[in-house]
Amino acid sequence: MQSELSIVWIYPDLLSTYGDQGNVLVLEQRARARGIRTRTVHVRSSDPVPQQGDVYLIGGGEDRPQILGAERLRRDGGLHAAIQRGAAMLAVCAGYQIMGTVFGGEEGQPVPGVGLLDISSGRGERRAVGELAAEVDPALGLPTLTGFENHMGVTRLGPGVRPLSRTMVGVGNGDGTEGCYAGRVIGTYLHGPALARNPALADLLLSWVTGPLPPIDDSWYQALRDERLRAVLPS
Repeated sequence: MQSELSIVWIYPDLLSTYGDQGNVLVLEQRARARGIRTRTVHVRSSDPVPQQGDVYLIGGGEDRPQILGAERLRRDGGLHAAIQRGAAMLAVCAGYQIMGTVFGGEEGQPVPGVGLLDISSGRGERRAVGELAAEVDPALGLPTLTGFENHMGVTRLGPGVRPLSRTMVGVGNGDGTEGCYAGRVIGTYLHGPALARNPALADLLLSWVTGPLPPIDDSWYQALRDERLRAVLPS
């Protein structure tokens, strides 16, 4: 298990509308709880994306910042190089859509994404707002995901990705699935922040770059998650 973890938070000046920077804090805390030092780099949209990070995070935002973020990531190339090198990534909401081949712009016009995930996104007919619960792909070995969604997106998954989970409550991608993953890249519509609501997902990202992790006491979280699920799932 490596002794230091490099976390890269991409474009907080553009894509940090819904508190998704909390994902950075959760990764830092859960790494340090296992004796792993962390070094976090906040990459503003005017800065190059470093290629040597371990875990990359990008959050949600409004239409115009999303378009600007996609344009700058396409020109930069650093994120592509990092993922090809084996880095892990969590992309949330607008950031999730950016990772695909195309997404809907301010007027619904197609905008090129960065092409790290085989997905395409457009605008749905109504906004998806509210609690979301979803059963994770068994291959990932994670408990049920919970979170809050607030988006107009409809995302279609191509053959190059697998659904992250299947919705029990909420909209997600719009086809009964929520998010997707390919290799070490995960995309999701979940806010909350996602990793605060789902620490096992944080541990999965960490394990991809550090190796197996020793367990830590999450009994408090299990009780909270069960309470949330009881509140949102049909009785």
